[in-house]
Amino acid sequence: MSDERLRADFIHAMSRAAATVSVVTTDGPGGRAGVTVSAMTSVSAGGDAPTMLVCINKGASAAAPILRNGCFAVNVLEAGQQRVADIFAGRSEAPGGDRFACVDWAVARTGAPVLNGLAGFDCDLQSADLVGTHHVIIGAVRAVRVAEEGSPLIYGMRSYLKTSEV
Repeated sequence: MSDERLRADFIHAMSRAAATVSVVTTDGPGGRAGVTVSAMTSVSAGGDAPTMLVCINKGASAAAPILRNGCFAVNVLEAGQQRVADIFAGRSEAPGGDRFACVDWAVARTGAPVLNGLAGFDCDLQSADLVGTHHVIIGAVRAVRVAEEGSPLIYGMRSYLKTSEV
């Protein structure tokens, strides 16, 4: 099987894996930035602090600022926040050219922007390894925000899914 065929088959098969949608944000000396991701998961709840992992394309505008700032927030979006996901993914135009103008933000303990979504994790950068085209970033969770209710925004089959479809 050719590399190109394997890549196409891989992308097609991965479209079948439904995932929650999050916006990873940062602020600090490297600048304020954010990007929509579906590759986010917990690593461990134990140790000195809980840890989580996000994968960010090395070409994403948020990659260098996250690495330079040494902190990030993972904002898990609610089902009604598709517009926020599309703006931070670059699929929709940001109001006035500022992605952060699409929703209200608070400042987390690390300085990273957090939004009112389903959940938010404020993280200090612990490690980042470049694997292929993506940085695999692990952060130590310093604070957590959780909504009392709501459903996650889910992406699969190359579109947003209703929670009842999952």
